[in-house]
Amino acid sequence: MNPDIIIIGSGMGGASLAAGLAQTDASILMLERGHQISDTLEAKSPRAVFASDHFLPNETWLDEAGRQFRPGNHYNVGGNSKFYGAVLIRYREQDFGEVEHEDGVSPAWPITYQDLAPWYDQAEALYQVRGTTGQDVCEPGRTFPYPHAPVPDEPSIAEARERLRATGLSPFSLPLGVDIAAWTAKRRTTFDGFPDTRSGKMDAETCGLATARSNPNFELRTNARVVRLEACSNGRIERVVALVNGEEQKFSPKIVVLAAGAIQSAALLLASDVANKSDQVGRNYMNHNASAILAIDPRFNNTSQYQKTFGVNDYYFDDGAGGYPLGNIQLLGRVTGDILRGQIKGVPGFLLDWVSRHAVDFYAITEDLPDPESRVTLEGNQIRLSWKRSNLGPHKRLVRRFARDLKRAGFPIVLNRLFDASVPSHQCGTVRIGRDPALAPLRPDCRAFDHPNLYVVDAGCLPTSAAVNPALSVAAMALRAADTIKHQELGV
Repeated sequence: MNPDIIIIGSGMGGASLAAGLAQTDASILMLERGHQISDTLEAKSPRAVFASDHFLPNETWLDEAGRQFRPGNHYNVGGNSKFYGAVLIRYREQDFGEVEHEDGVSPAWPITYQDLAPWYDQAEALYQVRGTTGQDVCEPGRTFPYPHAPVPDEPSIAEARERLRATGLSPFSLPLGVDIAAWTAKRRTTFDGFPDTRSGKMDAETCGLATARSNPNFELRTNARVVRLEACSNGRIERVVALVNGEEQKFSPKIVVLAAGAIQSAALLLASDVANKSDQVGRNYMNHNASAILAIDPRFNNTSQYQKTFGVNDYYFDDGAGGYPLGNIQLLGRVTGDILRGQIKGVPGFLLDWVSRHAVDFYAITEDLPDPESRVTLEGNQIRLSWKRSNLGPHKRLVRRFARDLKRAGFPIVLNRLFDASVPSHQCGTVRIGRDPALAPLRPDCRAFDHPNLYVVDAGCLPTSAAVNPALSVAAMALRAADTIKHQELGV
């Protein structure tokens, strides 16, 4: 089979691009190395998701020192979006320009927020985002309201929001891709980290691929791992080599779209020795500095089932005293005693249950800056991930500052835990867009400088990480690239 377009990967980038091409006559083959997640007991089990790593592949990567670790990277239909918290928030308008941080400069994008804004609109419609305007202190401009009203706070979370508002902060309703009635009707689990089995979460499978399938010429092939891209003398990618159910197959599409995730896409390009005349493939790897924060008040009873409904951006662009940016705060999905038992060893279960009943759980995010020496490389067939964190000082100050706010709000005990490099949930930057082919592998439209028929549309294309969840920006960039393909490649 030689389709018009091959898309490698079914996550947020690949699925959104396929959705953007759904109304064309192009034949599209999507190759996904994993399978669809089944609606099993494990999909609802805290032990399976958080303790035994039931859904993670049996693979190891190397860290900067050459030590093996098991990464929190998922291979399945829908990619990592099956396990995401469905926060679909736009980068701030200023994030597209140069921003000075304590550890350096977050560089300007080769496009502006206004260039991407129409595609943010389309991405919010595609992923049926629930949200409201006028609450976020640094929200970017927009033409249309959110497609749906925000997910409401449950009573205990409404109390926590009001406590924080009373301290002078400005909590805002998180833009979310979740039908909360459908989600809670089928399970008693919390949200973050649990896979969706096509019942409430708006992810790459339930929205992007569902739209792509309206094209009768679209085909999704699972257990299809792409191992090599081959270029011909004129620079075009002429062959995609994949192992489909263990058997080598070769395809010769007109257009190749790589969307395997920032780390795996970089690894495939490096293994294929393509798209890297700039020597920038795999470089500038970014993964947010992120911490879990538990705010505990023995008088407070958290009765919520789904608590991930608001965030705080008061310290996004400065520390409140004219200093450098600190970042974003948002609620985590409810951290139950069963989840804590999977993460904390040696503490009696009854104590962990008590903590969960009296705690509200937050997630702190600080921007990680691009660094050419923070990179993905290969040692034989094994990925080596050398992450050079930046802005860790501001991140620690964000956590301390918010802990003080929480104590002022009546939560006397505040615990926090920094996520380590084994959790690449916000991976980005390894195949970034730019205007100079000496400094970036991709043009601003996500097309490779070196190969006119190769596009990369996962989070690897993002030049900066900002300090918010990247999923909506990935979807918007992919929809924008789909429009380029329609007009410049397909003549639509």
